[in-house]
Amino acid sequence: MLNPDEKDRYKRHINLNEIGIDGQIKFKQSSVLFIGAGGLGSPALLYSAAAGIGNIGIIDNDIVEKSNLQRQVIHDNYEIGNNKTESAHKRIKRINPNCKVTIFTKRLTVDNALTIIKDFDIVCDCSDNFGTRFLINDSCIILKKPFIYGSVQGFEGQISVFNLKEKSPNFRDLIPEKPKNTNIPSCNEFGVIGITPGIIGILQANEIIKVILKKGNILDGKILVCNLLNMTIKKLNLIADPANKIINDLVIFRSDYENDDYVENKFKVNSISSTEFKKILQKNSKNTIIIDVREKEEFDQSSLKGTISIPLSSMEKDCSFKNIREFCSNKDVYVLCQKGIRSEKASKILLKNEIKAISVEGGLEKIKLIL
Repeated sequence: MLNPDEKDRYKRHINLNEIGIDGQIKFKQSSVLFIGAGGLGSPALLYSAAAGIGNIGIIDNDIVEKSNLQRQVIHDNYEIGNNKTESAHKRIKRINPNCKVTIFTKRLTVDNALTIIKDFDIVCDCSDNFGTRFLINDSCIILKKPFIYGSVQGFEGQISVFNLKEKSPNFRDLIPEKPKNTNIPSCNEFGVIGITPGIIGILQANEIIKVILKKGNILDGKILVCNLLNMTIKKLNLIADPANKIINDLVIFRSDYENDDYVENKFKVNSISSTEFKKILQKNSKNTIIIDVREKEEFDQSSLKGTISIPLSSMEKDCSFKNIREFCSNKDVYVLCQKGIRSEKASKILLKNEIKAISVEGGLEKIKLIL
């Protein structure tokens, strides 16, 4: 069942006792849905395609941006502005024309999850938010599909295989409830080194291969945690709770699936360039309030005249937003920090507390250059 091109392409696989011709045919007959074509999806897709997975599905509604290219290596400069699904499709076909690729340029939702997932043998979670992960998990429980979990942040990543067997743990055994958005730092806020999703994504592809072959020590009931900065790897046990398997209807858990991106867009921060902010300063309007969210020590060392000190740390802990709302009522509120990172986070917190605020890009560092 392998054509001449495939026999030549997969020689090194066929020579392995653990794979051979029969194993390679299993790869060709298998179908895997990759949810997300970003940092994790890039290496997982590239290596799964190169390995000869016969039917690859990709679902993602995002477009390629320049800031993606530091880690999303399936895309390149020529694809900036294009759909990630289309970009990934083209790259896979260049790597292995024998793969059938089905793309879904849309977001995974309660309304389409079961319909899309049911046609694939395995689901590889390459998403970047808890809402989607809970939706993948619960859909896989209903459809009795295994799914390969991966997650990254900074220099650390983790991977597991959920729902492989009837009594296997699932994602709700690891995280029973969806965390509040304010407790979830995103890659934009926290950052991630490109190598981390690279390694975790490759490990996901490796688990896909083991699941298909039914060989090796599959990460079923295990969480593998890697820290690339300290070069430590830990394998932790995960115990299944039968109660977390009782899921028959996605609609009941709809609130768990509200996508974090949707919430982020709802509270999208408005920003202003340092050049435009300079014009605001020059007007010296009484209707303008500037909040400096650096720590008090930083504020005391140097600050713009007329600014108010409300450290970000106090906003995150014990700040009285009622007083701030009253003080900022009917005023234009600008938020300032040293480089523009903390001001964006603070502006988001203010917005969630019904205080419209505008973050100053580049912070004091840029402002001092133009003043």
